[in-house]
Amino acid sequence: MTSKTQNQHIRIGELNRLKVVRDTDFGLYLQAEDFEEVLLPNIYVMEDEMPMEALVDVFVYTDSEDRPVATTKMPYAKLGEYGYFTVVDYKSYGAFVNWGLPKDLFVPLSQQKEYFNIGKKYILRICLDEQTGRLYGTQKIGQYFNRSMKGMHQNKELEVLVIAKTPLGYKVVADNQYEGMLFDNEIFEEIGVGDRKKAYIKTVRKDGKLDLSLQPIGKKAKVDEGEQKVMELLEAHSGELPFTYKSDAEEIQKVFGMSKKNFKRTLTALLEQNRIILTDKSIVQEKKGE
Repeated sequence: MTSKTQNQHIRIGELNRLKVVRDTDFGLYLQAEDFEEVLLPNIYVMEDEMPMEALVDVFVYTDSEDRPVATTKMPYAKLGEYGYFTVVDYKSYGAFVNWGLPKDLFVPLSQQKEYFNIGKKYILRICLDEQTGRLYGTQKIGQYFNRSMKGMHQNKELEVLVIAKTPLGYKVVADNQYEGMLFDNEIFEEIGVGDRKKAYIKTVRKDGKLDLSLQPIGKKAKVDEGEQKVMELLEAHSGELPFTYKSDAEEIQKVFGMSKKNFKRTLTALLEQNRIILTDKSIVQEKKGE
């Protein structure tokens, strides 16, 4: 809960490290280096971990009266991040979505590309109104994508959020800033809007977008990852799996998350390393010392 570095300023919508400076009936007051203070209500106070002068990690947002307030709970997404949120209320001026905090996140009518329905989920970006200090969600995310490809290269690993299904595959946001695409013919696992995945850059495009893959690029990289997956599954299933070179491609995809071609390469590599034995009906983990 504590940290060595105190925030210079309180930042709404972000994780802050602030010093405990006052104890009141309502909770603890936390302070940044510039002496600005924010209340951490009693419900979040853990006395043993929050003595005077301690540095505490908190998320800061605004309450129903637009006053900054701190919480030890983390929202599903912070300022500048994207998430998949459920609508819990709808008014003539906008919608409210559950983002993991007691006060729901407001999505103004002007920030909706379609009328929201209660109970339905939408991909949104968390934004800050600089004039009011209020956080809000927007469905109009295209303007926020980073088109600078500096530092992007083939096989770089990125965290992605699946944001839409298209005729070619799935559109994603990578590392909360880049627009990317996963293509249907290269997906070997269940996937849907709102899923968070680890992906690898396949192509850095001239239009400032990324073509991505859920598997590492290149024969060796795919086999290396495949080896790890097969061995992990063998460990989890008492050292034996009912698969061979002749197993059905759909079953291989479902269990191992790879194409039959990559599966066969992986088995061959593991056989050459004497890490598995292949019978007529199964893969068996080679036991050391046997």
